[in-house]
Amino acid sequence: MTDTTPLLGLPLLAAAQAQKHVTHNEALVALDALTQLAVLDRDRTVPPEAPAAGDRHLVAAGAGGAFAGRAGTIALFDGDGWRFLLPRAGWRAHVAAERLTLVHDGTAWRDTLAAGPLGGAVALRVAEAEVTLAGAATAAGLAIPERALVLAVASRTVAAITGAASYGVGIAGEPGMFGSSLGIAAGSTNIGVIGPRAFYAATPLLVTAAGGGFTGGRVRLALSFLAFEAPSA
Repeated sequence: MTDTTPLLGLPLLAAAQAQKHVTHNEALVALDALTQLAVLDRDRTVPPEAPAAGDRHLVAAGAGGAFAGRAGTIALFDGDGWRFLLPRAGWRAHVAAERLTLVHDGTAWRDTLAAGPLGGAVALRVAEAEVTLAGAATAAGLAIPERALVLAVASRTVAAITGAASYGVGIAGEPGMFGSSLGIAAGSTNIGVIGPRAFYAATPLLVTAAGGGFTGGRVRLALSFLAFEAPSA
């Protein structure tokens, strides 16, 4: 018989073992970390300076310090130090910083909606930006990725817009693709649903003024799209 469980790797008590509570508590801590798995982030390469007990991170590639050699594992701070839990295929982890759920494919964590056995995959993603408005049009600092299938761009006016009577959200040549005559008052929203439509090259989003140029105001944009991966080599 092995000394750990086959799936979660929890330590098992041995016959006539002394200090049984140590092994038992170690198993409970690991179970507490892995049940309803959620991590703070997935891009950290070094431990945070002041972790709290129960903090979890997915260790990023190229990690150093106490995280060196632990890429892809779940780093758990148990109150005394770091423990590293090895994921298995099918595990899911919610990443709080990005509000997304990842699935482990047996090799790596992946942001996928569906995947095939040869590596092809599709992901449903949301990219966001907050835009400070000025002039006749303002680049959003947010681009539709190449070879993406766009579903919608949602907008919210977070600070009242001045100088323009309304605005549109779109791309060069189609300034109102995701909405036109949008409200300038703080709190105004729009869900700019389209086609869906395929974009074969990276395409920046624009916020365009109507009835005068922007002299102030801010909007938030949320781009929803499907992204695709080719089969593995």
